[in-house]
Amino acid sequence: MARLIMRLGSKSEVFYRDGQTWLCSTGLPSDLVVEVGETVFRLHKFPLLSRSLVIANQIKDYCGVDDENCVLQFHDLPGGAKTFLLVAKFCYGIRLELNAMNIVGLRCAAEYLQMSEDHGDGNLIMQTESFLTEMFGHWTDTIKALATCEECLPYSEELHIVSRCIDSLAMKACADTGLFSWPVSECGTAQCPEGNHVLWNGICSTAKPQTSSEDWWYADVSFLRLPLYKRLVIAFDSSGMKPERIAGSVVHYAKTHLPLLCRQSSFQSRNSAAPVSTATHLSDMDQMNLLEEIVALIPTQKGATPTNFLLRLLRTSMILRARPPCQEKLERLIGAQLDQAALEDLLIPNIGYSMETLYDIDCIQRILDHFIRVDHESLNSSSSYIIDEGQLMGGSHPLTPMTMVATLVDGYLAEVAPDVNLKLPKFQSLAAVIPDYARPTNDGIYRAIDIYLKAHPWLIDSEREQICGLMNCQKLSLEAITHATQNERLPLRFIVQVLFFEQLRLRTSIAGWVFVSDNLENSRNSTGNNGGAVRDRFTEADNITERISELEKDCLSMKEELEKLVKAKRGWNIFLKKFSFRSKSKTIDPKTAKPSSDSKKLKPCDSKTSTAKVSFANGSENFNKGESDLQVVKEN
Repeated sequence: MARLIMRLGSKSEVFYRDGQTWLCSTGLPSDLVVEVGETVFRLHKFPLLSRSLVIANQIKDYCGVDDENCVLQFHDLPGGAKTFLLVAKFCYGIRLELNAMNIVGLRCAAEYLQMSEDHGDGNLIMQTESFLTEMFGHWTDTIKALATCEECLPYSEELHIVSRCIDSLAMKACADTGLFSWPVSECGTAQCPEGNHVLWNGICSTAKPQTSSEDWWYADVSFLRLPLYKRLVIAFDSSGMKPERIAGSVVHYAKTHLPLLCRQSSFQSRNSAAPVSTATHLSDMDQMNLLEEIVALIPTQKGATPTNFLLRLLRTSMILRARPPCQEKLERLIGAQLDQAALEDLLIPNIGYSMETLYDIDCIQRILDHFIRVDHESLNSSSSYIIDEGQLMGGSHPLTPMTMVATLVDGYLAEVAPDVNLKLPKFQSLAAVIPDYARPTNDGIYRAIDIYLKAHPWLIDSEREQICGLMNCQKLSLEAITHATQNERLPLRFIVQVLFFEQLRLRTSIAGWVFVSDNLENSRNSTGNNGGAVRDRFTEADNITERISELEKDCLSMKEELEKLVKAKRGWNIFLKKFSFRSKSKTIDPKTAKPSSDSKKLKPCDSKTSTAKVSFANGSENFNKGESDLQVVKEN
């Protein structure tokens, strides 16, 4: 990678080191000793006092120009002994290079020693400022210089080096790199033909950077310490950067610096290219503090941060015992975009103090409550957004966030249902949050309830009826209905409801097909030989006949299942007595799908789950009647 440098001085090297002491091999005896920390420099007065006003004043005040045993101490010099060595080389005119790694220390030391133009032409303050001005046009060098600013606080702050670096980086990160010619780390910095240096004075020009993706700067800024990174993120936000890009940078930074986050097995498996944390030495307390700072930087805009990352971050915060405000923010962010979550990410192990259940059900309940609140607010703010349950059932309406979350919750319930410690109220509370319209089919919640009943065989009948009340048996598929009629774990009352609504649905379908068939027959008689239109209608009539035959088979199958059920329950009389059914059954006309006049005398099967004004009385008689109806239709 190319780097920007500036060469100063022309004399050959004269300094050499002996232990903790730097000596000068000019042949002249040393008359000045400078102590910087534990390092000692044996130098000469004139080269230094001719460049530094501070050194000149101290020699004058404490030693005298002719004193051969003058000792000066600069223990708080910015950059320490390594920077003072470069200052001494500059004063002696020895060759040295200014680069991104030493420029901040040299600029701060020059200010500390007052090496201005008033105390010598081309002094160190002017030279370092010129280099800094040129360096701010180069992304990589600016990043490196910013990283060294913490070593020179508070001088780097007072000289506005930190703010100038951040402003320069923010401008470049927010701009289109294709419009500018500054070198950036991922865009391919140009190199000189002779080597890998880019000279700032125009000897070697830079080429246009290549095109790059929006995340080209994520890795560069991730190596900054948190205080500087936070200021950089704030500057990005103030400069109008998209929340998605800021969130992407925060995600990369978290993966780089949080070892516990990277040790999540599922997280690594789904993000094989994720960077490995370089901060494995951090204690749990340090990681907790770092995680809370990172969470504070996450943009609050919906969808800006990937939901799977937020869930992993939430799991990590629970392990590290992060403070409640941190976890609450994560739960709100996840709740706002829960429809984008994956089931496996919701399976957060319960690591709380109570440890009642295997998974943290309460956390998911809070997240779901946040989602419901946000969804209701969005519905209230958009009057044109109307949910049509008929469209949802028919499949013509696109999946809404609520229907996606309903599927997610049903899958989650099925995963946690085998836990014997999961209490019925928690299961009910989580399932009942989803409104009925959000479940076009109830197969998912039926599966979860069946698993729960199997894992909790000690539930009494009233509790089984309560949990089955979460289902709408009219929205079960034929496969689920077939399974339910043979499921001994379900209450008998629910099985009867399933059979009744399926019979009613079949009869209504038959009546509809008969009505269409009659219309087609009338149309055939009226049109005569009307070419292709008549042939199409004949074809449709054949399809209707085939459909009626299929419905006849389904009806016969249901009759057989009902007879098996009656035998399993020790006789139909016991069944009638238990549910107080009348001995005479109402009948339904398959062509009109309306109850006969004596249906007013019968009670509904279950007023809570059905609005039908009919009751399922004698199953065998109704099914026999349905067979005769089908036979009449088929003959016609």
